Amino acid sequence: MISRSIRLRVNKQLLQRSKVELKNFKSTISLTSTTTDYPTNHYDAKEPYLTPTFINNKFIKSDSQTWFDIHDPATNKVISKVPQSTSEELEEAIASAQSAFEEWKDYSIIKRQSIAFRFVELLKANQKRIAAIIVSEQGKTFPDAMGDVLRGLQVAEAACNIPNDMMAQSLEVARDMETKMVREPLGVVGSICPFNFPAMVPLWSLPLVLVTGNTAVIKPSERVPGAAMILAELCEQAGVPPGVVNMVHGKHDTVNKIIEDPRIKAITFVGGDKAGKYIYEKGTKLGKRVQANLGAKNHLIVLPDADKNQFINAVSGASFGAAGQRCMAISVLVTVGKETAAWVEDVAKDAAALKVGSGFDSTSDLGPLINPESLTKAKEIIEDSVKQGAKIILDGRNFKHDDAKFHKGNFLGPTILTNVKPGVRAYDEEIFAPVLSVVNVDTFDEAISLVNANKYGNGVSLFTTSGPAAQKFAKNIACGQVGVNVPIPVPLPMFSFTGNKGSFLGDLNFYGKAGITFLTQPKTITSLWKTTPFDDVLKPSTSMPTHD
Repeated sequence: MISRSIRLRVNKQLLQRSKVELKNFKSTISLTSTTTDYPTNHYDAKEPYLTPTFINNKFIKSDSQTWFDIHDPATNKVISKVPQSTSEELEEAIASAQSAFEEWKDYSIIKRQSIAFRFVELLKANQKRIAAIIVSEQGKTFPDAMGDVLRGLQVAEAACNIPNDMMAQSLEVARDMETKMVREPLGVVGSICPFNFPAMVPLWSLPLVLVTGNTAVIKPSERVPGAAMILAELCEQAGVPPGVVNMVHGKHDTVNKIIEDPRIKAITFVGGDKAGKYIYEKGTKLGKRVQANLGAKNHLIVLPDADKNQFINAVSGASFGAAGQRCMAISVLVTVGKETAAWVEDVAKDAAALKVGSGFDSTSDLGPLINPESLTKAKEIIEDSVKQGAKIILDGRNFKHDDAKFHKGNFLGPTILTNVKPGVRAYDEEIFAPVLSVVNVDTFDEAISLVNANKYGNGVSLFTTSGPAAQKFAKNIACGQVGVNVPIPVPLPMFSFTGNKGSFLGDLNFYGKAGITFLTQPKTITSLWKTTPFDDVLKPSTSMPTHD
C-alpha cells in the first residue's frame, strides 16, 4: 500500500506537470480528410483550412501572424492557408527532435523495423486519400498523384530491409583481437521538400531517417503541405514516438533555421538551382551533411532504327505527363538524321490528342501548372525562344477549358518547339512545363556530345533497336540516370537516385545504399580478449602496434 505522504507527493507532481502542460497548451487542428473521407472534386472553401504544424505527435495551430494562401491550381481559388512557423515553433520542433533522438536511437533495429512495417501498411490504406490531397493542392491528375505516392511507398518498403542494410562488419585482425564496424545515426535530420512531388520526396528520406534511428524536422513546400501532414499522422499511428517526426512550415526563415541550427546534423533538399546551391554551400560550411537535387534538362535521343510507335508513345508521356513538372521530365528531343526529324510531326499529332483538364477528371492526361507565375514564365520562355529562331509546331498557350469553373486555372497545353539549339532559352533553362524542345543533329556522336556538354546530368534516354548503339551510349554518356528504350529511367529504391553534374550537390544520393550511408556514421570497435595468459613480466612498448 502506498503511504499517504507518497500519495500526496505524487499528486503534487502530477498537479505541477498539468500546470506546465496547461501553460504550454496550444489549440489543436484536425486534418480535413480521413482514410475513407477525402476530396473527389474541386470545392469552394467557405473558410480556408488552416494547415497545422506537427510537433510531439500533435497537430497544433500556429501562433504566426503570417499565413500563405494555398490555391487549387485548376481554379486558383484559395482552399487553405499555411503558416510561416514562428521562431518559437521552430525552436520547439528542433528541441523536440533532439530530445526524442536520445530515446529513439536506442530502440532496437527490430522494433524500428516493426514500426516501418506498420507505416507501409498505413501508406497503402491511405494512398487514395493522399493522392486526392495532391490533386487539390498540386493539380496532378489522380492516376499521376497515385504514382507519386507509390514511388514514395516503394522507398518505405525498401526501408523495412534495414536489419540487413545496417548489419555490422567484423574481422579478427590479430590473435584474440577483433575489429567491428557499425553504423550509427547522426541525430536530427532536416528535410526541405519541393512542390512537384508532395508525397514522394518526403518519403525519399522519412522512412530511412526513421529506421536508421535519426529524428526528423521536415519542411514541406508551402504550396502543397497537405500530403506531408497525412504522412505525419500515419507516423504517429504506426507507433513513432512523440518528437521523432516534426513538420514545420514557411519560407526563408524556416530554411535558414534548418541550415543554421547546430542540432540539425544533415539536410536533404530537392528543388531549384538557386535555393539548392544556397543550402548546400551554407550548410556544408557549417559542417552539416547536405544532399541536394537541383535542376535538370533531360534529353531523349532517337535513332532511325528505333521502334517508331514505341518511341512516340514514350516521348509524349515523358514530356507532357505531370504538366512537365518533373525533374526527370523529357524536355529535349534529339532527333538523329532526317528520318527521325520527320517523326516529330507524328509526335505533335499524338501530343495534340492529350486532354488537358482537372486532375479529378478521369479522362484528363495532364493538369494545370502549380501557379500563375509558372504559367507566365513558361509562356515567356516560349515567346523568347521563337524570337531566337525556334518554331512552334504545337502551341498550347491558348488552351481554354470548356468549363467556366476552370477558366482561371493555370493550364498550358502540350507545346512543341523545333529548330532549337543551345543558346535558345527553351534549351538553356529548365522550363518545368509541358514544353518539348526538338534539336536535330546529323550523327549519333553529335547527339552524345550535345548531351554531355549540357550543365545538367539528371537523366537521359536512347531509343534504338541496336545493341551496339545502346552499349556505346551507356559507356559514353555523362548523365547519372540512363535509359535505353525507357524514357524516365528513375531506379527503384534498392538503388539510388543518381543525378550528377549540375543536377546534384553532395557526395551521397537519395535512398538506396547511398541514402543509408548519408544518414549514418561509421564507428569501429577494436577489442582484445586474450584466450592465453599474458606473460609473467609485462614489458611496455612505445612502438606502433603491428597486429602481428
